[in-house]
Amino acid sequence: MSDSFDAPVWHNGKALRKGYTTGSCATAAAKVAALMVLRQHLIHQVSITTPSGVALCLNVESPQIEGQQAHAAIRKDGGDDIDATHGMLIFARVALNDSGEITLCGGEGVGKVTRKGIGLPVGSAAINRTPRQTIESAVREVIGPSRGASVEIFAPEGEIRAQKTYNARLGVIGGISIIGTTGIVTPMSEESWKRSLALELELKRAAGLDRIVMVPGNHGERFVREQLGVDSQSIVTMSNFVGYMISEAVRLGFRHIVLVGHPGKLIKVAAGIFHTHSHIADARMETLVAHLALLHAPYELLTAVSQCDTTEAAQEHIDAWGFQHIYNYLAERICLRVAQTLRFTNHPPVCDAVMFSFDNQLLGSNRPLQDIAEELQC
Repeated sequence: MSDSFDAPVWHNGKALRKGYTTGSCATAAAKVAALMVLRQHLIHQVSITTPSGVALCLNVESPQIEGQQAHAAIRKDGGDDIDATHGMLIFARVALNDSGEITLCGGEGVGKVTRKGIGLPVGSAAINRTPRQTIESAVREVIGPSRGASVEIFAPEGEIRAQKTYNARLGVIGGISIIGTTGIVTPMSEESWKRSLALELELKRAAGLDRIVMVPGNHGERFVREQLGVDSQSIVTMSNFVGYMISEAVRLGFRHIVLVGHPGKLIKVAAGIFHTHSHIADARMETLVAHLALLHAPYELLTAVSQCDTTEAAQEHIDAWGFQHIYNYLAERICLRVAQTLRFTNHPPVCDAVMFSFDNQLLGSNRPLQDIAEELQC
C-alpha cells in the first residue's frame, strides 16, 4: 500500500488506521475476477488506485474460475472507523462476452433502490456513481477496448448488515450500498475532524485568501469548479460543521464566505440548524414545507412534499407545481440565519448561499450566481 494510505491519523496521541470503502472493495474484486478469467489462474493479491489517487494492494479471498467467468472477494476494512460493513466480504463475478459493452448489476446482499431521490434510478442496484465508474474502468483496463463483460457485485452478508444502516429510510431495500467518493475511509473523532478542517482554513488565510467557498464534500467541490469557475484553492470542506466553520472563518478574518451544497444539507441552515448531521437534527421536510407555505404553495404540494424521504424526491413535486423559486428563497433565509448568528460580530463577512441538484445543476442562490462568481474571482 502507498505511504499516504499507511500513514496513520493521529488523535489524542493515538495512531488510527485508515480503511477503504465498499466501493474500493467492489472495484478490486471486479478487477481481479476479470484478470483471472483472462489468465485462467487464481490470483491472491490485486492493486487498484482509488478516486482520490491512493494506491491499494489488497488480499483476495475466495477466488474461483469457471470457464469464461470468475469471482473473487475483498474483505471490507474500515480501519479504526468501524461501521456496519466492516469485516464483510464484497464479491464480484465477471463473465466475458463479445458485446464490447460492460454491464454492471447488483446481486445477493446489494440493496435495490425503491424510491426516487438518491441519484440512482428506481429498481437499480444501490451502487453509487463513483464506484460504478471505478468498477467499469478497472474491468475495461483489464479486458481491453473490444471485449465485453457482465459484472455482478454481491455480498452474502449484505441483507443482515444493512439492518444496522439507514438504507431502509432512504428507500434502499434488501442489502448494503456500494459507496465511496474517495475510496478511502479516514477515521477521526468529531473534534479532531473539525480541527483538521479549521487548519485548512488557516492555511488558506495565511496564503492571502479573504474569500472562501465552503462545501459539505466532493460533490460540492465539483459544482464550484464547474459552475462557478473557481479552483480548489478557494474551496474548503465544512462537512456537517457549518456553524463551526463559519465561526472559524470569522476568527480568521475572511470577508466573504459562500456556502454551497445540496438542499439535503443546506436547507437545515435555513431552520437555524448549524450542525447538519442527521443524528443531530433532521428537519429537512418540515423546513421545506414551512417555507413553501410562506410562498402560498397549495395544500396538495405541501402534503406531497411532507411525505417525501429526501429533498431530491421533493424536487420533482416542486418542479411539477412550478415552485422552483423556493430555492432562491431558502438561500436568502440561509444568509439571514448566518447574519443573525453573527449579529454581535465586528465586521462580519458577506455571506452567500448556493444550492445545486444531484445532477450538478443550479437550484437556487440568494443573488445571481454570476455576481457571486465574479466576486470570488477578484
